[in-house]
Amino acid sequence: MTTPLKIASWNVNSLRVRLPHVLRWMEAAQPDILMIQEVKGESFPESEFLAAGYKAACVLQRSWNGVAILAREKPSVILDALPGDSQDTQARYLEADIAGIRCINLYLPNGNPVESEKYPYKLAWMARLRARLAALRAQAVPFLVGGDFNVIPEDIDCYDPEAWGEDALFRMDTRRAWRSIVNLGLSDAFRLFHAQGGHYTFWDYQGRAFEAGHGIRIDHFLLSPALADRALSCDIDGEPRRWDQPSDHTPIVLSLSREEL
Repeated sequence: MTTPLKIASWNVNSLRVRLPHVLRWMEAAQPDILMIQEVKGESFPESEFLAAGYKAACVLQRSWNGVAILAREKPSVILDALPGDSQDTQARYLEADIAGIRCINLYLPNGNPVESEKYPYKLAWMARLRARLAALRAQAVPFLVGGDFNVIPEDIDCYDPEAWGEDALFRMDTRRAWRSIVNLGLSDAFRLFHAQGGHYTFWDYQGRAFEAGHGIRIDHFLLSPALADRALSCDIDGEPRRWDQPSDHTPIVLSLSREEL
């Protein structure tokens, strides 16, 4: 029996600051693929990851954003930007083939404050994402999308829905855009295995939110039908959020069968 393919996603909130955390977690968890968001910088520590047995592909930006994929086998990059707006230079999207799977790593815009241009940008970005995923569905490409979506899908994904009601992560237009993406025939991998609420991937640094359980679930994996059939588990690993100087996010880990059904 072959071991499952383990794929993780983690918004590290500055790789320069959190590199020791990432290496520590990778050594313990041994993912085959790790998608990271908010690299925050134009340099990338490829040598450290090579020493740990991982090859990298990344899209970087000075001080902000930035996404990277680390994998046992070298990622074959398909796209390093989300199609649909040639003027958008923010480093938020990376699409690569690894182990016969199209892996998409994203850092979806936050969108706050909603009265600014940031919220229309978020919704337009989501519309562009939907168009890209619809094209992959039409081509019957087996794909997964992982990363920080900055979307709270449902009330059960938030410790206090009323407090978040008008936030860009939870506004109705945001959730409609999320549903339009899922309704392409995709599966929220975590919800395949966990129906109950109270599971979160992000806790604010303020007010001891982690200790109080005041979190939100905004880091996700979406699976095309072929990969949903291969899903074995999807869990949130809260342990790194307990470490000193942690990211405000924690990893989400997906396991897939290596064999097609």
